[in-house]
Amino acid sequence: MFNFKYYTPTEVAFGRGTVEMAPELIKKYGGTRVLIHYGGQSAVRSGLIERVKRTLDDAGIFHMELGGVVPNPHLSKVYEGIELCKDNNIDFLLPVGGGSTIDSAKAIAYALAEPEYNVWDLYAHTRQSKGSFPLGAIVTIAAAGSEMSDSSVITNEKTGEKRGYNSDLCRAKFAIMDPELTLTLPDYQTMSGCVDIMMHTMERYFTKGGNMDLTDALAEGLMRTVMEKAKILHKDPNNYEARAEVMWANSLSHNGLTGCGNGGNDFASHRLEHEMGGMFDVTHGAGLAAIWPSWARYVYKEVPERFLKFSKNVMGVTDSASMTDEEIILEGIKRVEDFYRSIDMPTNMTELGIQPTEEQTVEMAKGCARATGGAVGSAKVLHEEDMLAIYKMAL
Repeated sequence: MFNFKYYTPTEVAFGRGTVEMAPELIKKYGGTRVLIHYGGQSAVRSGLIERVKRTLDDAGIFHMELGGVVPNPHLSKVYEGIELCKDNNIDFLLPVGGGSTIDSAKAIAYALAEPEYNVWDLYAHTRQSKGSFPLGAIVTIAAAGSEMSDSSVITNEKTGEKRGYNSDLCRAKFAIMDPELTLTLPDYQTMSGCVDIMMHTMERYFTKGGNMDLTDALAEGLMRTVMEKAKILHKDPNNYEARAEVMWANSLSHNGLTGCGNGGNDFASHRLEHEMGGMFDVTHGAGLAAIWPSWARYVYKEVPERFLKFSKNVMGVTDSASMTDEEIILEGIKRVEDFYRSIDMPTNMTELGIQPTEEQTVEMAKGCARATGGAVGSAKVLHEEDMLAIYKMAL
């Protein structure tokens, strides 16, 4: 095993009715003037935004609202939020939504702490943040795990660049997670979210180097649970217990727990998907489903022991004397594809609904190489030619 740092400062309020705890948590962490940040109209139509506003009004907490965050959150909305917060002396951000809304709020929080700089510099990796305004989160979508992670991803819609930035400074002070808030999600969003949750652990699982048996057991149990509950929710979207399991897996998958002691995170599939998302604006989880099988077949020979363990312990491939290790591995990858298709998720770009031209494929590879400083990956370090090969496999 490797040395590791595990830092999870976010206070969690989990279960039915926990939205009502927002005022006391905001006050606990010093908030007096709040920006409620949210996405589309679903949070408004469901009455959630009014419910949040009422709880803050009852507690005497000043608040402003800014909606309109889209999947693959836009830099322009971040800039809009920055100005609104400055004009109203906002000192606390409260995103209500999923990863896109939380990521947008994180970017605003960075900018407010250092108003003399352009926040995009962080995502372009030309400087490091030295501060962040405090934020909490009310989670309505189980997917990105941003409510307990150190990461955020923003899309510069003018350039088509989708870039991430990581810093402990942006970690949420608290996360309110009521599984009932996810009951109205469309099936496609729920299933895309389940893929995203699995991938956050898979990116930490498929690494070269040291590993801990305990971390592996936690990761494998999480992945099995998400697959089981995703199938349940695909047929019975109102199943509260399954939604609760998935929502908690959402946070545990991306707060660092499932990577403790391993050989370093891989996250190549995420970086490959970021270029797809920036160019074609695809749903993140679905994009990950479309790229992972090709990545897996391209890299498995570099870490066969990890893929063998995954195939047996997660995908349930029975160790048979008639099968070679490589056959077991390839069957495990195939079963992941079977699972994706069982919940109507894609396994390649065609199934995702995009058909990049050769020029676009080359540009995605070049963009991924630029964004990663020329190389990314732990299971196998990928360079531009590798990225291009995987994109072509995934067409």
